[in-house]
Amino acid sequence: MFGDNVVSRINNIGRLNTGRDFPGFPTKDRLFEQKIDLRACVRFDVNSGDLLYFSNLDEQTNLIAVAFDDRGNDGLSALNLAADKAIEWESFDNHQLKSWISTNGGRVSDENRSIRLIGQDGELVLKALSKLTVWIVNLLSIDELINCQTRPVPKVGLKQANTNGVILPPPLGEVREEFTVSRGSALSYQVKRGEFFQIIDVEGQQCSDFMAFRRDGLDAGEELMIDSTATRSQVRCAFPGPGLFDKFFDADMRPMLKVVQDTCGRHDTFGIACTARGYEERGFPGHVNCSDNISDAVAPFGVKRRSAWPAINFFWNTWIDPHSHALMTAESHSRAGDFVAMEAMDDLVCVSTACPDDIDPINGWNPTDVHVRIYKPDTRITRAIGYREKEDAPMTVSEESAFHERLAPLTDQFAPARNMWAPITYPSWGTIGEYWACREKVTLQDMSGLRKFDIIGPDAGALLQLALTRDVAKLAVWRGTYTLMCDEAGTVIDDGTLFRMAPDLFRWCCGSEESGRWLEELASKHGMQVRIHDMRSSLPNLALQGPKSRDLLRKIVFTQPHVPNLDQVKWFGATVARLDHREGAPFMLTRSGYTGELGYEIFCSKSHAVEIWDKVMVAG
Repeated sequence: MFGDNVVSRINNIGRLNTGRDFPGFPTKDRLFEQKIDLRACVRFDVNSGDLLYFSNLDEQTNLIAVAFDDRGNDGLSALNLAADKAIEWESFDNHQLKSWISTNGGRVSDENRSIRLIGQDGELVLKALSKLTVWIVNLLSIDELINCQTRPVPKVGLKQANTNGVILPPPLGEVREEFTVSRGSALSYQVKRGEFFQIIDVEGQQCSDFMAFRRDGLDAGEELMIDSTATRSQVRCAFPGPGLFDKFFDADMRPMLKVVQDTCGRHDTFGIACTARGYEERGFPGHVNCSDNISDAVAPFGVKRRSAWPAINFFWNTWIDPHSHALMTAESHSRAGDFVAMEAMDDLVCVSTACPDDIDPINGWNPTDVHVRIYKPDTRITRAIGYREKEDAPMTVSEESAFHERLAPLTDQFAPARNMWAPITYPSWGTIGEYWACREKVTLQDMSGLRKFDIIGPDAGALLQLALTRDVAKLAVWRGTYTLMCDEAGTVIDDGTLFRMAPDLFRWCCGSEESGRWLEELASKHGMQVRIHDMRSSLPNLALQGPKSRDLLRKIVFTQPHVPNLDQVKWFGATVARLDHREGAPFMLTRSGYTGELGYEIFCSKSHAVEIWDKVMVAG
C-alpha cells in the first residue's frame, strides 16, 4: 500500500514510552447536522444503517427527498418511502442536482420523482436500508422568495451507523491512495506536481506536523525543503500568526505547495515539531516525539537526521501575545473531520505526523490519528475555507457567489466574506478607478455575503421594536431604514437595513448571524407569535451605485401597478420589479447603499442571478 514509504510506528500504540497509557476516548457516533436553506438542495451519501434526522418540520415546510441507488435508479424505497410527485425544478436552485444526475448517466426530465417529507411534532427519522445518494430540497417558488412568502428552514442531520471504524469526511474527488497516520507516529509519502492531497484530523483536536522536500533535490543529494523565512518574506508576513499562508516556498523562493482548502483556520506556521529534549526537560525522558518520527520516516530518502525539525504545525492553536510577544498555545480548534487540502507545485516527498503530546492541551490531552488522502491527477479541487456561524455550529465550506461565473473573468482577487468568496478589487480599473466610477458613473458590487432574515407574523413589529434602535411603528410598507440591533444592555449586536414589505412582514439585511439568534431568543423569551426565516445564500444581491444608476435601471425595470414604480422609490424605499416585462426575472429593488451616491440594491434568486447581471451590464 505504501510502496517505498516507510511507516514509523510504535509497537504498543497505547503506550508511548512514557510509562503511562493514553486515556483513549472511545470512538463516538457522529452526527453531521446542517440547515437546508430556502431553495437549496443538499446531498447526503448514506450507507446501510445510517439515519437521517429532520427537525423544524411543520405544515408549511415544503421539503422533498430524491434518492438514487448505486445504479442511478430511484432509491426512495430503501428509505421506506415511495415517490408521489414530480420534481418541481423551478422551485429551487437545481444546478447541483441536475449536474449530478447528468454526470452519473441519468436524464433530467419531468419524470424525475420525489416525495414531500412530513414530520410528527416537527421531527422525522429515516433509516437507510442500503447505500444511497439522497438529495434533500427545500422548495420555494421565485415569486414566494421575492415577496417574502417564506417557509421554515428545517435542519437535517446524518448519523452514521459505522461507529467502530474511522469515519471521515466525504472525499473531494477520486482518491489515488490513502492511509492513516496512527497517533504518535509519522509517515512519508510522495505526491506529484499538480496532485492534490488532504490531511484530515480524524477525531478532532489533533496536531499534525508536516514537512515537504523537492524530489529532484533529494535525488541530487540536496535537501530543498519548505523554508519558513523565505515563505514569510514571499507572502509579506514577518511573524507567524493563526491560520495558513496560501503558498509555501523553499530557500530559493520557489513555490512548493498551494493551500486550497482549510476547514479549521487555526494552525502554527512555523514552529518546531516536538522534540526529545523538550520532553526530557519537563521530566519525561524517552517520550516519543515528532522530530524523531520525522527523521525515521524520511531517512530512506537520504535526508539527514535532525534533533529538531521545523514544520507546518497543522491544527496547532498558537498566537503571539501582543504585550509580552511570547508564543502562546491552547487546545486545538479543529473538530472531527477538519482538514487541510493542498496542491503540489512540484514532485515532492512529504511527511506527516500524528503528534504524541499528551502532557499539554495542544491535542486536547488525548493524541489521536491523522488521515492522508492523495487524489488522482485529474482531480480538481476548488479553493475554500471552513466557516462556522458560532463555535459549536456545524462547519460549512465557503461557496462561490451566484454571480461568480461573471466575476471570475474580471479578477483573481477574492477573499472570504463570511461563508462566501467576494471580489476585493478589479486590477484593470484599480481602487481609484472604481472610486471615480462610483462618484461619476455607476458601479456594480456583489454583496451576496450579507445576511438576510425575514421576520413574519402578528408580533413581527413588536419584536423588532424590542431589538432595534429605530421606532419601527413609524416604518410604512415599502419603506426601509438603517438601524442598530442591541441587546438588553444596549451593546450593539449588529447593524443593517430593515424593510417593511407588508404590515406584519419585514426583511432585515445585516452583517451577522448573531442577529437571527438574538431575534429568536427575544421572541422565545416574550412568547411572541413570529417566525424568523434565515434566508442564508438563497437571496444573492448586487449594489448598483452611482449618479447614473437610475438611468441604467430605466432600461430594464418593469413594475406592476400595485407596487411603487422606479420613480416612486425614494431614499430607503423598496419595491418588487422584473426584467423588461411582466414575465421577466423577478427581483426586489431597494434605493439603498453605503456609498453616499444615488444607488440601488437588487435582491434575486440564484437561478436568475447571471441573467440579471448580464442585463445590468448590457444596459450600463
